[in-house]
Amino acid sequence: MAKPLRVLLVEDSENDAMLVLGELRADGFEPAWERVETAGDMGAALDGGSWDVILSDVQMPGFSGFEALSLWKQSGIDIPFIIVSGTVGEDVAVRAMKQGASDYLLKGQLRRLPAAIERELREAADRRERRNVEEQLRHLQKLDSIGRLAGGVAHDFNNLLSAIIGFADLTLDGLHKDDPFRSYVEEIRRAGDRAAALTRQLLAFSRKQLVVPKVLDLNSIVGGMDRLLRRVIGEDVDLVTSLAPGLGRVKADPGQIEQVLMNLATNARDAMPKGGRLTIETADVDLDEAYARRHGAVRPGPHVMLAVTDTGCGMDQETQSHLFEPFFTTKGEGHGTGLGLATAYGIVKQSAGNIWVYSEPGRGATFKIYLPRVDAPLDTQAPAGAPSRPLLQGSETILVAEDEPQVRHLTCHVLKMHGYTVLEARHGGEAVAVAEAHRDVIHLLLSDVVMPEMDGRELAERLAVSRPETRVLFLSGYASNAIVHHGVLDAGIAFLQKPFTPAALAGKVREVLDAPAGERPRKR
Repeated sequence: MAKPLRVLLVEDSENDAMLVLGELRADGFEPAWERVETAGDMGAALDGGSWDVILSDVQMPGFSGFEALSLWKQSGIDIPFIIVSGTVGEDVAVRAMKQGASDYLLKGQLRRLPAAIERELREAADRRERRNVEEQLRHLQKLDSIGRLAGGVAHDFNNLLSAIIGFADLTLDGLHKDDPFRSYVEEIRRAGDRAAALTRQLLAFSRKQLVVPKVLDLNSIVGGMDRLLRRVIGEDVDLVTSLAPGLGRVKADPGQIEQVLMNLATNARDAMPKGGRLTIETADVDLDEAYARRHGAVRPGPHVMLAVTDTGCGMDQETQSHLFEPFFTTKGEGHGTGLGLATAYGIVKQSAGNIWVYSEPGRGATFKIYLPRVDAPLDTQAPAGAPSRPLLQGSETILVAEDEPQVRHLTCHVLKMHGYTVLEARHGGEAVAVAEAHRDVIHLLLSDVVMPEMDGRELAERLAVSRPETRVLFLSGYASNAIVHHGVLDAGIAFLQKPFTPAALAGKVREVLDAPAGERPRKR
């Protein structure tokens, strides 16, 4: 079978050009070619064509091989540049190689040309693959750095939101329904909820969101969302599903996977303002070593693929390079937060998977998600019983360790309102001292996870030595490594996510105090 080859010939002699092309055809190549002999023609050819190799003479009237070599280097195109000349002195050859030429040979030795081209094409492909992997690794490192920043911002912001939402709720509880100020406080409360939703998305991107992973069938997830997705994308977009029978299982948080699908479908709809087709596909795939080498963060092995493809406007490479960064958006001002794809990225990575995008301007886009296949039975959810409203009042003693003053003030105020005796501490060290000075029972330690000098986990373990009966409830604005592994809460740990409402705090405290005795948090 003939091997296609796109050749740019920098040659003033048509006969010599035919000799070169004849040699290539004799060796099994099928060249598509263009011959140029001026700087202007070469520049236009480099701008307007896609070439596999440049073959250049050295001496031509008004234009030299070294000028051609300079134009090629300025273009930044990584393809072989081979000197093919009637006479090449040693000094000329050395100069050409120093300036970047891939090889040089005499026109009288053209039989060596096909082998030289094949060698240089392999080396150019290897270089492109290395650059591609290095670029992907740099991109992943950049996203990880942004993720650490986003996680820290979300943690601090959730502390502020706890105070805003909490005190807004307390104020609303104290206002009559006809009070003229009630509507103002309700607006504050709604703004707090919207801000809390943004921080949840930032936490998902930074992989600091607590997850409840289950063994899932992705076909069931897609099938269960069919109606909702059709409403989201609208009647002018056709939804097509291609779900592989007998699909393998994955382990992920079902709510988060639904969120990923919803975000991808919403973006696809926005990319098809005049309608189009949205295709959702699942398949079992085995990612081999070669694929893993081309995609820096991928581990080879059995995976389940979830692909979402649209027929929309597509994206160029520059847009794709920023696609998963938080707050990056191609939509107009006031249309979207730029967190949808960032959230999807964080969720997939937290589920030990990978997400890639394939797109070209005018040719739509495909997002492919690969999640590791697991050999485990599907998790089934027990039917929920009738919810019971807990009695929130209590009389126990609670030690509160919280370094953020506003959150500490809110927490202590709410607990006292519900009848508890409250001991306050500004950080872990002070909590240890308060516990040592208190002679009576401390029924519950309510501690922030992230505090200076001593984190909440260490504080709980310190108190467990002298007060094994004390139960523990952790608070945090994000999933700290002190109590989670890969975003999954350690067994036997009670946790309340910030920002929380006064009712949620009172309910969780009562739940922990009333629960049957269980294991204390274990040392790692």
